Amino acid sequence: MLIALSSLLLAGDTGSRVLYAGGTVPGVSNKSTAWIDVHQDDMLRLHAGGKWFTIPYNNVTTLEYGMRVSRRYVEAVLISPAFLFAKKKTHYLTIGYTDNDGQQQAMVLEVNKNDIRPLLVSLEARTGKVVEFQDEEARKAGKG
Repeated sequence: MLIALSSLLLAGDTGSRVLYAGGTVPGVSNKSTAWIDVHQDDMLRLHAGGKWFTIPYNNVTTLEYGMRVSRRYVEAVLISPAFLFAKKKTHYLTIGYTDNDGQQQAMVLEVNKNDIRPLLVSLEARTGKVVEFQDEEARKAGKG
């Protein structure tokens, strides 16, 4: 229990809880819980796999936002058929960047719906890059 609490205290207000869905970050397995911190002036930080990774904002090459919309079949079977009419939206942020060796890298993060807009705005402001939207629905959700 103390270990779980200490990890929450470590994160504190340092960023947003995300799910590392995949990418090329060394030593981090897909579907790992992570934290992304965009409060630093010169770099973003990702805490995943028990380590902090830093990416200077000027190394970020692309920002892409998209959503996956799916029906809630499990809830419909277990709880109520009314859930068949509900849609679940999963928000994904892809960050492309160059590492210290000049190699192109990427990470795909699943972001909470309440955190996606502030995160997109912060990343655009700090990197100088414009977020690319996968489709019109993502554009509406990302721009609010």
